[in-house]
Amino acid sequence: MKTTNILIISAFILSGIFSSCKKDYLDIVPTDRISEVALLADSALFENYVINRYMSIRLQDKEGEGTLPGFGRGFEYAMWSALSDESIYNNDDNTWLVQRGQLAPENTGITGTIWGRSYRSIRECNYALSNIDSVQMSDTKRGLLRAELRFIRAFRYHDLIRNYGGVVLMGDKVYNLEDNLTESGLFTRSTLKQCLDYAIAELDAAAQALPMLNADKTWDLGRATKGAALALKARLALYAASPLYNAGTWQAAAAAAKAVMDLNQYGLAADYGRLFLTSGSNEIIFARYFAVGARHVCLEIANGPNGYGGWAGNTPLQNLVDAYQMKNGKDITDPTSGYNPQQPYANRDNRLAATILYNGASYRGSTIEIFTPGGKDSKDGPSNWNTTKTGYYLRKFMDDNNPIDNPWNVAGLQPWIYLRYAEVLLNYAEAQNEAAGPDGTVYNAVNLVRQRTSTAQPPLPAGLSQAAMRDAIRKERQVELAFEEHRFYDVRRWQIANVTENVPAYGIDVTRTNGVPGYTRKVALSNRAFANKHYWLPIPRSEIQASNNKLTQNQGY
Repeated sequence: MKTTNILIISAFILSGIFSSCKKDYLDIVPTDRISEVALLADSALFENYVINRYMSIRLQDKEGEGTLPGFGRGFEYAMWSALSDESIYNNDDNTWLVQRGQLAPENTGITGTIWGRSYRSIRECNYALSNIDSVQMSDTKRGLLRAELRFIRAFRYHDLIRNYGGVVLMGDKVYNLEDNLTESGLFTRSTLKQCLDYAIAELDAAAQALPMLNADKTWDLGRATKGAALALKARLALYAASPLYNAGTWQAAAAAAKAVMDLNQYGLAADYGRLFLTSGSNEIIFARYFAVGARHVCLEIANGPNGYGGWAGNTPLQNLVDAYQMKNGKDITDPTSGYNPQQPYANRDNRLAATILYNGASYRGSTIEIFTPGGKDSKDGPSNWNTTKTGYYLRKFMDDNNPIDNPWNVAGLQPWIYLRYAEVLLNYAEAQNEAAGPDGTVYNAVNLVRQRTSTAQPPLPAGLSQAAMRDAIRKERQVELAFEEHRFYDVRRWQIANVTENVPAYGIDVTRTNGVPGYTRKVALSNRAFANKHYWLPIPRSEIQASNNKLTQNQGY
């Protein structure tokens, strides 16, 4: 592929060159890209093109620091949790408008990149699929890469479906500028069921050809496997059966999750906290991995307490803190639980300390001091513009081996886990409970998660009704999967967001008197609001306008 550039150079310098040489010096081969001819002539280059489809383009300020974005949102400064009742982003960064119910097609905040990024990636996958037969390689390799591309494409549809509902299905078509870009097929949204059925069928097909594990250097960690395809299918099947979607059955969702369990390839890591720091656990089914020179946001400085030189970042809400049970397995609202509001973190589920930094928590050889007056991690501490607004800081994902000060060349290497076995177990438990009631397999799946070595929560009490088990599973998902981009979607698919997202964004004030801390609930972010239209995101106004208003907007926007 050649491109012509216009060069303005003194004529007398070039006159001798043009008169003595027939070579066209204005025909230049670009050095910042690979030509289509070269790509399709080299199977190694083509495979690298496929691998790079796990990433996509930056479309917004303050995203993709260190490396290009992957699926969902992942490790960004403002995480997806900041749009739910898990946390707020301390410095806003276009998240508060979502919390306050101010989403609009022309005011999408950090949600506005999903549509464009997903469809760009889908086109890139379609391009590779349409050309793969012309690339010289073994039939075995071709089958693997074709399955990998179908997995990536299905994951992009997963991102679209769970945010917008029914979307435009592109099939295998690769649109180019010379095509008719006004044809109705480009803008006709398929039904939610059609979209789910398509994505699930693509994952079924991918699972047939993908390898079981990332076993050697020929199929690196981070590339799709049979387990990844089946686990993503199980998630979509669970969504399909959920009240908001109403496009599938609980029986199918339970069977999809059971298929992953029956692979007998995955388990639960002993240490909940360390699971999110390293890549070696067989709990991880599919993840994004990073390296020095290709990192993500340096989490410790971005989310750390101001007393340690951190910027607070994604600060957990009291709404989430209250969801963690006591170590005896009772909710803190149970009068027999032993909960003491003036010692609110004593004898709580171990996952609380592994997820959230609270007043008195141990951290980096010291103790978190959120109290006033004088607490180093309060507004009385250093750089108090970085003091938490909620009274909490994020602990999950933080690696104490990374420096907080000047971390840029060594930090940002934790894996972002897209799919893990604990989610599969909870997906199975939820679907099986809805399909058949709280049978022994439901109890076993939930209790495996609760009785992880480092969690050590008591098993669920026997004799729960289906409704009580439903509530228990929802609570388990809230704490086990916190900050992993589940809560935002869970409360929507359950159709309880009109309740959970209309509760104020609570935090805690800690005041120390005579050396004794006192705790007072406060509103950390005012005017939190949720309307029925917010069950789905608005399609960006620019996309509607680009379709000449042929693309149908989600209801209410």
